[in-house]
Amino acid sequence: MRKRRKILTVSTAVVAAATLPLLISPVVSAAAREDDDDSSRTARLYAPPPDRDSYRQVARLAWRGDFRDSAGLLAMVRTPQAVWYGDESPERVEALVRRTTRSADMQGRLPVLALYNIPGRDCGSYSGGGADGLAAYEAWIDAVAEGIGDREVLIVLEPDSLSLLPSDCADESNADQTAAEQQPTAEQPAEEQLAAEQQTAVEQQPAVEQPPTDLPPLPDPGASTSPPAASAAQDAAQSPDAQSPDAQAADPRLPASEDPAPKPAEAQEPSGLEPSASQTPAPEPSAEQPGTLPELPPLPTPDPVAPDPVTPDAEDVGDLDTPVVEDPETAARYSEINYAVDALTALGNTSVYLDAGHAGWHSVSSIVPRLIKAGIDRATGFALNVSHYQTDPDSAWYGRLISSCLAYADEGGDPEDCADQSWSRRHARRWLHAHVPDDPGRMKHFVTDTSRNGQGPWAPRAGAHLDAQSWCNPPARGLGRRPTTRTGDALLDAALWVKTPGESDGRCLRGTDGPLDPVRGTVNPDAGEWFPEQALELVRYAEPSVEVFRRTHGR
Repeated sequence: MRKRRKILTVSTAVVAAATLPLLISPVVSAAAREDDDDSSRTARLYAPPPDRDSYRQVARLAWRGDFRDSAGLLAMVRTPQAVWYGDESPERVEALVRRTTRSADMQGRLPVLALYNIPGRDCGSYSGGGADGLAAYEAWIDAVAEGIGDREVLIVLEPDSLSLLPSDCADESNADQTAAEQQPTAEQPAEEQLAAEQQTAVEQQPAVEQPPTDLPPLPDPGASTSPPAASAAQDAAQSPDAQSPDAQAADPRLPASEDPAPKPAEAQEPSGLEPSASQTPAPEPSAEQPGTLPELPPLPTPDPVAPDPVTPDAEDVGDLDTPVVEDPETAARYSEINYAVDALTALGNTSVYLDAGHAGWHSVSSIVPRLIKAGIDRATGFALNVSHYQTDPDSAWYGRLISSCLAYADEGGDPEDCADQSWSRRHARRWLHAHVPDDPGRMKHFVTDTSRNGQGPWAPRAGAHLDAQSWCNPPARGLGRRPTTRTGDALLDAALWVKTPGESDGRCLRGTDGPLDPVRGTVNPDAGEWFPEQALELVRYAEPSVEVFRRTHGR
């Protein structure tokens, strides 16, 4: 009897797991209609086949009798979302892209492709990888274009490729190393740590050669005895105000200043790079060197045709984040993106959106020059919040400011003068009214990623970890707005699920030696792998919520 009961229980669970998609399909469809009034347009977006691990989790939940979470998870994985390609060989990616675009075309749906194979991807971090150089990347893009053909496709081109340039990678690693070195240890009291930091700062000051005490004073009685200019320059560089751009970026949701003459945050940010040769102070004369040399001819005067202090690239860069003299990897990055823009837009039916980070990362005057250099004038627009958690209002406002600044720069304006997300809304709107045409058709449009922003960005406990990595598998996040191409915003072309909800961002060591994520207390899956715990969180904390039971109309 016990054996027969066990067989009956197992059989029932297997049947429930196998028939669950058929049983709750009308429930999921009803939920989509209730959650999004734009369902007629949402149906045009393509839903790729779900990850096999996601279906295994759905079956396990049904086996346990947890039909609510099982149905909610199934609704999530069957929602239209982007298909990611990266690291495949040109032959393989061409075949995969052709299969996806053909399937979507047969269904009358619009596929969203996220292309993620740029060389030096993610600064070699959790999602590191990419093509091996410019030639390999061009061949890969050509293969993607062959797979698309003349079919209609929406492309999110290389997330993080412009907001995280190769020139930014050294700053990222240096910031991590500095944070690790400055973290007080348990064996070292805070007072000793402070004393050690002060001693280090003293030791790092440039040595000033002092005149020997047994020598007579310098012949020049008016010689200055003040310390060299290097001390003032380094004191300014080591002051608390010299913070990183990320630390000074204002949160658009905080109360904004109402000063009549706002100043963009980027203009106040010091460069995170090492001092250049032009910033090195001139050395003081040696004590052994006489103050006057009448027998020598006077020094030659400088060339009257002096170079302009503003380099030719300064107008294009317009931001301290991007070096004036680009390193070869950064120059290659722009070449790669420009090539992809030209190759993909030439197909005729593709919409190409470039990476523009998110509202909590770069200022407007920082990201706009990068978009211009990457060929935004030939692309459809730009993509915001990919794989991040910024709220819809913050993304929409940031996108409007970027689009407005691009239009202003296209008319010859300086991006440094553009309204920034750190400005008060009143001052920003005044600038927009004075400098930007009130015609969305003359401005660049954008798309946003709403796959995981239902609860907004995660705010970790201050000082809890060496590196919070708030973008990496933060806890208690939820699904956001359902994908749609009818947004109610003339500049917002679509709200999309670009990041695949339920897939891990990486191991998330947060500055520790690992292997545990100190926030979750578990070992996170590698980037791109299915993360069951996070998938359930996205369903349970979704905003708007995932409704899995059909409601009776009229009640």
